Amino acid sequence: MPGFSTEPQTVLAADMLGVPIWGWQVGFAVAGVIALVLLARTIWEPSDASLRWWALGNVAVNAGIAVTGATVRVTQSGLGCSEWPRCTPDSFVPSGGDHHPVLNEAIEFGNRMLTFLVLAVGVIVVVALWRRYGRHGRPDLMRMAVVIPLGVLGQGVVGGITVWTRLHPASVGTHFMLSMVMLVVTVALYLRLREPRGELRPRVDEGQRRLAAGLAVVGFLLLAAGVVTTGTGPLGGDLEAPRWGFDLPTVTRVHAVLGWATALGAVTLLVNFLRSGAPRDLRRYAIVLVAAVAAQGAIGYTQYALQLPEGLVVAHVLGSVVTWVLILRVYFGTAERVEVTTPAGSPRAAAAGR
Repeated sequence: MPGFSTEPQTVLAADMLGVPIWGWQVGFAVAGVIALVLLARTIWEPSDASLRWWALGNVAVNAGIAVTGATVRVTQSGLGCSEWPRCTPDSFVPSGGDHHPVLNEAIEFGNRMLTFLVLAVGVIVVVALWRRYGRHGRPDLMRMAVVIPLGVLGQGVVGGITVWTRLHPASVGTHFMLSMVMLVVTVALYLRLREPRGELRPRVDEGQRRLAAGLAVVGFLLLAAGVVTTGTGPLGGDLEAPRWGFDLPTVTRVHAVLGWATALGAVTLLVNFLRSGAPRDLRRYAIVLVAAVAAQGAIGYTQYALQLPEGLVVAHVLGSVVTWVLILRVYFGTAERVEVTTPAGSPRAAAAGR
C-alpha cells in the first residue's frame, strides 16, 4: 500500500525505556485525569472563581481536541487505529498488525486518549455545579453542563462511524462540526457562570444584537464550507480515504467568499460598537476578532498558494477554532443575566442592561 510500511510489526518500534509509545500515551492520559481528581477541593467545595476556571477549561479542551483531530487528518493518521472501539481487530492499543507506520498509530491513538481528558473535565464541571448550587439552584447552568459530557460521548460514537466508513468526508466533517456545536455550549456556560440567576437583558441595541447573531450564522457557514473544502482536497486522513467529487477551486472560492463576509461582518460590528460606546469588553473582543479573521485570511490564502503544507493547515484549523470562539464570545456578550429588582421596561432596568 503506497505510503505505508509493508514490513510486519509485532510491536511498536519506537519504544522509550522499553515501554511502547501507546503505553506512555495511556500513562499520560491517566496521569492527566488523576491530576484533575487531585484538585478535588475545587470540585467538591467549588467557589465561583474555581467554577469559572473549570468552565474555561471546558472551552479549552473541546477546542483543543478539534485541532488535534486536524493533526490526525493532515498527517494521514486517521486509520492509524483501523477499528473502533478497538484500535486493531484484536487489540485496544496499537499492535503494529495493520502495517501502518508507528507515527500514524501513535498520533491517532493519542488523539483517542485525549477524549478521556475532555470527558473528565466535562463531568467535573457537572459535579462542581451540583455541589455549588444544588439540584435546583441554577437549572439553566446545569442543563448546559450536562450536555457537554453527553456530547463528548456522542462524539466518540461519531468517531467510531468515521473509522467504520474509512474516513468518509461526511463523517469526518460531522465530527468536526459537532465539536464546533460543543463550543457553543461551553462558551455560553463560561459566560453565564459569571452572572447571577435572573432575567436575560441586552447590553447593546437590538440592531447590534442582530448583527452579532448574523455574524455567528455566517461564521458557522464558513466552518461548514471549510469542511466541504477539506473533504474535497487531498488531506483526507488516509491515502485511500474517499473524497467528495466537487471541483476544488469552486468550493475553495465559496469558502473564501464566506470568509470575506465574516470579515465584513466583524468590521461592521466593531465600528458599531466603537461609535455607540458599547461595553468595553465587547469593544475589546471585537477588535481581537477582526485581527483573528485577518490572520485567518492570510493563513488561508498562503496555504492554498503553497499547496497545503501540513503545518499551515493545522494553523488554519486552529485559527478557525479561535475565530469561532471569539464570534461566540461577542454574540453571547451582547446580553447578560441580571437580578430582577425592577421591571424590565423601566428606565432603571434599561440603564442596568447597558
